Amino acid sequence: MTTPIKWESALLPLTQLQQMPWPTQPLRVWTQDESRYGLITIRRRRLTLRGIKPLQPSQHELEWSYLYGCVEPLTGEHFFLALPALDGELFQLFLDQFAQEDRTALHLVVLDNGPAHIARQLTLPANVRFVFTPPYTPEVNPMERVWEDLDARIAGATPATLSALLNLLSTELRAYTPTQLASLTGYPFFKNAVYALSSI
Repeated sequence: MTTPIKWESALLPLTQLQQMPWPTQPLRVWTQDESRYGLITIRRRRLTLRGIKPLQPSQHELEWSYLYGCVEPLTGEHFFLALPALDGELFQLFLDQFAQEDRTALHLVVLDNGPAHIARQLTLPANVRFVFTPPYTPEVNPMERVWEDLDARIAGATPATLSALLNLLSTELRAYTPTQLASLTGYPFFKNAVYALSSI
């Protein structure tokens, strides 16, 4: 097996991809991000009769966990992992688990420049490479739509414990089909870029 490499040597600026030897293994392109979920009720607007104040149970407890996720927009294939914090060490754990899901492919992971993603101690699995989005551009990360949709699915929920919240999130994530996730993340510019890479 190829030796893992430091992340600095694994960066693939899009402008340089055509100059590199093309990998012999299948290429898969993913969008990646994290989102924090806690025991704070997600609220949404409600319709009521005029003059009637809507009532909604809510809570505000300062306990939370993080969802790490990858989705392949072309297929809707996905990988999610709940972890207690967002830092370089736990991101390393996420990457290692993700890389094991398909060892035969080279995975291009499109992600932002968050501190955990550029931590110096990161060692990328041999079959993973990073492509960073421009700074402060969440609108170009298709994973943002997954979190928005997941928020809508659990809006109004008041799980009593963090364990109950994680069970709820797990249930909702398992309910997604690849078709639904491909629809949420299949931004035309993203898919066009993947098709362009495939044609090199």
